[in-house]
Amino acid sequence: MDKNKGEVSIWCIVSLTSIPLIMTLGNSMLIPVLPILEDKVGITSFQSSMIITSYSVAAIFLIPVAGYLSDRFGRKVVILPSLILALIGGLIAGFASWKMEDPYTMIIIGRIIQGIGAAGAMPIVLPLVGDLYQDDDEKISSTLGVIETSNTFGKVLSPILGSIFAAILWFLPFFSISALSLISIALIFFFVKVPKEKDEPLKFKGFLDNTKEVFKDEGRWLYTVFLNGALVMLILFSMLFFLSENLETVHDIKGIKKGFVLAIPLLLLCISSFISGRKIKGDLKRIKKIIVVSLIAMSASIIFVGYTSKKLFLLLIVTSIVGIAIGALLPALDTIITDNIRKELRGTVSSFYSSARFIGVAAGPPIMSLVMKEHLNISYITAGILGLLLLFLVWKYIKIEDIEPKENT
Repeated sequence: MDKNKGEVSIWCIVSLTSIPLIMTLGNSMLIPVLPILEDKVGITSFQSSMIITSYSVAAIFLIPVAGYLSDRFGRKVVILPSLILALIGGLIAGFASWKMEDPYTMIIIGRIIQGIGAAGAMPIVLPLVGDLYQDDDEKISSTLGVIETSNTFGKVLSPILGSIFAAILWFLPFFSISALSLISIALIFFFVKVPKEKDEPLKFKGFLDNTKEVFKDEGRWLYTVFLNGALVMLILFSMLFFLSENLETVHDIKGIKKGFVLAIPLLLLCISSFISGRKIKGDLKRIKKIIVVSLIAMSASIIFVGYTSKKLFLLLIVTSIVGIAIGALLPALDTIITDNIRKELRGTVSSFYSSARFIGVAAGPPIMSLVMKEHLNISYITAGILGLLLLFLVWKYIKIEDIEPKENT
């Protein structure tokens, strides 16, 4: 933050965007590498999916703790040690893959440590943006759009970088996350200046009482947003896991070429996310409209993934439509959470939302590994139906007149 003008510097924003970019690379980069891991380590498709899931499960349970700690002691105090843990986890997984004959257990341990790091880094960025811009709704939603675009851009880069690194050394993606985490640590340390708190942070009992009150008063729309976050990430990561396997087994597309093909729907997701973030401008009516349209598009297109699996051109069209819908939806969900919760509870409430998203990330690959051989079409039809059910919940419970922006005290 520029001390003279009280404005957020471009380097501060770049530093913040490095966190979701690196944490996303830490998970998504491994998706195109999983078939190689299965061959090199001698594991099944389900076991390889657990390399993704172990990272996410660790994050699910610790994100709410990190959210509370960030509300109590400060965002930066939580983010920096968390990035260090992500760095250490990558080194453990990388060295195990390099030096051990049977590295699977140590890879999982390393991934769990990375997940703990992710719990205290990526979710804290959302409330930190709200802190930096305070009551400027338009700048908050615009910057959250940039943050979410960085997240989705990480997904675009992931299959390409993962494939390139694996072509050099199959375990290089693990080490690369440690190197990138080190860069992010330096950026956050030097360029992110968190506003000083004017008031004493709430004691735990007061914090707990206020949290209960928020969920009692705002619970219906909050739970609806949480369910949206969980479902879209479940659909996205199960689709990516399936697409990675399908490109190799059905279309004989492997290596770096597969990384570029996987990046097509993710690139459109990234572009959609950026545009959505710029259009929202803190307008709750517009946010709800984007959520509704995105859910309709996602639900209508996801059911065709299985039916087009043997026709590459059609498969890419369908998955790209899904990507565009999810890309538009994510900044809307981020903004409605960050911009409408009191500052002293913003980290905690947004952490529950991030946990919900990680549940989807964790569940997607193993579920798809179990159903894609026998029940592929049924699974995607089910996903479409769940999307329509969420559409009903959004229409019923996200009522603009009931969601009033909370003062940033």
